[in-house]
Amino acid sequence: MTDLRDPAIRVVAMPADANAYGDIFGGWLLSLMDNAAGLVAARRSKGRAVTVALDGMVFHQPVKVGDEVTVYADIERVGRTSMTIAVEAWRRERHREEPIKVTEAKFTFVAVDEDGQPRAVDSNDS
Repeated sequence: MTDLRDPAIRVVAMPADANAYGDIFGGWLLSLMDNAAGLVAARRSKGRAVTVALDGMVFHQPVKVGDEVTVYADIERVGRTSMTIAVEAWRRERHREEPIKVTEAKFTFVAVDEDGQPRAVDSNDS
């Protein structure tokens, strides 16, 4: 079950994040997912990592104002300088227990040094 994993991010969707119909903007959700993947990438690479690609994002369900949004991010692959991170976003309606998957995507991050140049993911290992 999804809730057995630790979430990367959990927030409540607010009115400022929605259109006039109360649906949350896709860009807001994409930003949360990118942020979650970035946290995981930075932790794995032990330093700065940047988004270089996003693959296959499809919105399955809308997110409404007041929904609790939980984002999970898991590393699928680690290369020399890059990481592929699978990200899922789930919503839980206010006053309900059942989570509903709203979208998923794969993000590719590259570990970079202080000058923004690619570096080995494991280059900062102690």
